[in-house]
Amino acid sequence: MKKIVLSLFVAALTLTTNAQIKTPAPSPTSKLEQAVGLSDVTVEYSRPGMRDRAIFGNLVPFDKVWRTGANENTKVTFSTDVTIDGKELKKGTYALYTKPGKDAWEVIFYTDATNWGTPQKWDANKVALSTTVKADMMPMKIETFTITIDDLKNDSAVLGMLWENVYVGVKFNTPTDKAVEASIAATMQGPKAGDFYSAAVYYLQSDKDIKKAATWINKAVDMTKDKPRFWYLRQQSLILAKAGDKKGAVKAAKASLAGAEKAGNADYIKMNKEFLAKM
Repeated sequence: MKKIVLSLFVAALTLTTNAQIKTPAPSPTSKLEQAVGLSDVTVEYSRPGMRDRAIFGNLVPFDKVWRTGANENTKVTFSTDVTIDGKELKKGTYALYTKPGKDAWEVIFYTDATNWGTPQKWDANKVALSTTVKADMMPMKIETFTITIDDLKNDSAVLGMLWENVYVGVKFNTPTDKAVEASIAATMQGPKAGDFYSAAVYYLQSDKDIKKAATWINKAVDMTKDKPRFWYLRQQSLILAKAGDKKGAVKAAKASLAGAEKAGNADYIKMNKEFLAKM
């Protein structure tokens, strides 16, 4: 009997020892992934909350290096080289440190991204790039520290940081045009209709040589004339209109409208009708 009681006691003690209470993290982790043109940008960070505390100038002192979040240092990864404030930052992973000020912040990209918080010993040689940006006051308060990637364009975006009533944004540029031009040059050695189409649309959206865009979209449409694609024809109408060929633009739009009606695509029907009305 004693052995049975002892066994039950040991089993109960084991269960008690292995039991773990799970509670929410006070500064939960977050991962942000965003394509900017042909570059991929990833941000990994922890998000502290205000919790009725004064933040900048108090919890986060002015003019001192901050981990830009909580816990482990915030990490930013660029899949390609980028340009910030006219300076090149090589592709790779960086710790994102900041030095908040009342009117402006210094934003620092540090090559050692393995620290818990700020480095015990700051090494200026590990500063890959730093820039100073204006601190904007917001009309409302943001409870949880937030990093964003906004103002997306083909070749640029803004890395934003918001907390309390402060916003700072760091614009960075990506080498999209260089990569696209290289891709076009390589592909045009033996392009398919889709290649001509993609190149033409990129030139249209990037406000590049519209005559070259017209040549490419015309080739794409001609190569698919046996099975017309109303979305190709839609882009052809826009490109020809911008190139000054109103007659060709109207013809392409009417053909796109007919194809969209046959396919039952309401969006393209609406876009083509509106375009024709303007023309």
